[in-house]
Amino acid sequence: MMSVLLDLIEPGLKTLFCGSAASTTSARRKAYYAGPGNQFWSILQQTCMTPRLFEPKEYRLLADLGIGLTDLAKQEFGMDEDLSTAAYDVQGLIKKVENARPHILAFTGKRPAGIFLLEALGAGITNYGEQNSSIGDTRIFVLPSPSGAARRWWSSEPWHNLATTHKTLREKG
Repeated sequence: MMSVLLDLIEPGLKTLFCGSAASTTSARRKAYYAGPGNQFWSILQQTCMTPRLFEPKEYRLLADLGIGLTDLAKQEFGMDEDLSTAAYDVQGLIKKVENARPHILAFTGKRPAGIFLLEALGAGITNYGEQNSSIGDTRIFVLPSPSGAARRWWSSEPWHNLATTHKTLREKG
């Protein structure tokens, strides 16, 4: 079965963002975080992780900035509540992280983070921000979902904290 969206994972990534699954709009447009109310691209610009506001269709340009993209559910798309219980591929994500060895794995939402942390590491979410768990040398962050559907839980502070860590890693080389 084919992935809804192709991964953007290359060696040398500083931060690998992992969402739950592509939205219906993202699946249709073949671009990450393409929903009209999604704040992903604007928060990357606001936190200076990108030098300008990128369009979702430009997502492949993020690799040049040390940023990668994937989803925990690669074969299905839509709202979390619409996904099957088998949609999440925790072992697949572990393999991707072990192969690419990004400095940071940043989940763009509590649901994918919670599923991953529990199944992969037997851990729970401590709070938004950096977690007490890691995969080898890869640090794990949990961020508020940028989706328009998750607006009531939105906070930019954890995103700013991640951006500071990302920037420090980029400066180190």
